[in-house]
Amino acid sequence: MFFLNLMKRLVLTFLSGTLLFFVAITPSFADSPLIVEHHDLIESDTTLSLAKVISLTLEKYPDVTWLNSLEDEASALAKRGNSWTAGASQAGLRFQEASSGTLHYIDAFVQVPLWNFGQRDAEQTVAKQAENSALSQTVAVKLRVAGLIRGVLWDMELASITYEQAKAELTVTDQLLAKVQRRVELGDLPRADLLLAQSESLQKRSVMTLAEAELMHARKRYASITLLTKAPSDYREKMADILTIQQSHPALVAINSQIERKQAELNAIKLVGSGQTNVAVGINSDRFTDDQRSNKTDSFNIGVTVPFGGTDYLSPHIAAVNVDLNKLISEQQQLNRTLEQAHHEAEHNLEVNRVELGIANELKQVAEQHLKMTESSFSVGEIDLMDLLRIQSRTQQAVLNARQRAVMLQRDIALYNQALGVTP
Repeated sequence: MFFLNLMKRLVLTFLSGTLLFFVAITPSFADSPLIVEHHDLIESDTTLSLAKVISLTLEKYPDVTWLNSLEDEASALAKRGNSWTAGASQAGLRFQEASSGTLHYIDAFVQVPLWNFGQRDAEQTVAKQAENSALSQTVAVKLRVAGLIRGVLWDMELASITYEQAKAELTVTDQLLAKVQRRVELGDLPRADLLLAQSESLQKRSVMTLAEAELMHARKRYASITLLTKAPSDYREKMADILTIQQSHPALVAINSQIERKQAELNAIKLVGSGQTNVAVGINSDRFTDDQRSNKTDSFNIGVTVPFGGTDYLSPHIAAVNVDLNKLISEQQQLNRTLEQAHHEAEHNLEVNRVELGIANELKQVAEQHLKMTESSFSVGEIDLMDLLRIQSRTQQAVLNARQRAVMLQRDIALYNQALGVTP
């Protein structure tokens, strides 16, 4: 008790010297929309769902250009795999003249590269795996976008609760300030209590200003991610009935599809061997001459060129693809560990917050009852203002904590679904 009285005297001495000009009641900002003139408006829309927000965001997300290019690449690979030739054909024309200058030969030919055995099927497999990879990357990006939106929506909700609580606390504090001033005017309370109440009001206003700033920051993050000025009014989720990380998790499917594509590419490169076998078909003619030695005939000819000894030149390409393949395999193993850890943390946070919510609600009820008793005691002069402010602050914190825990539990359900790869 001696310590509390000493602290009170020190506080009052400080306030008397620095806050004397606040003798008049400071106007309340509780009814004011904003303290700082900076407003990032996000409207609540009952017709907007979480799934719709994700779809709208994905349409304008920076990764869209990359995803479209993956689809274009898959189409190009399919076109190559469906071609009947292993490469571009060539047409040639050769002119030959005898030393006499009167006998001429003209050769015209077409050269076509052929697929090696199994090579065309391998190229078609590469195209199919590229198409599957493009689709799975789209699903994985959608899940990542869903995680960003889930996080920022619940951040906005928590920031909004903190702001509304700070606003309510400022209103209560200013109401108490008005009562204290009246009792000071009537001589029921010392002037020092008025300074103490004004100090409390200023502190609450400062808390509200900071809470308002955090709310604006959260709204700006939402607008930056979604490019929207509207948010769904209800984005609560039901907890998924999946207990472990499945191989159907979009992130795993995405990286597995990349691995399968690289394996298909590796197989296709090996089947190139030393190169492509070429078939050349042509016609030889000596009709375009007046030389008597000319037979005035056309002849048909065909030729085949078979490459060999190209293994050493192919090895660097095989090695490069092997590097990419093994890098993807190591990323897959790391991703499995990361997903398992995220799932464990999400599951544990759910369990903790369920317990904490029950405790917070009980503490809120006890604190509110205690505050009522304290207010009654203060009104009849049984306790001083400092004790009332201390208990009032404790009660307000209990109320805020209970509201936050309820929101955090809903947020943790969303994060649990996110960890398991469930997209709304």
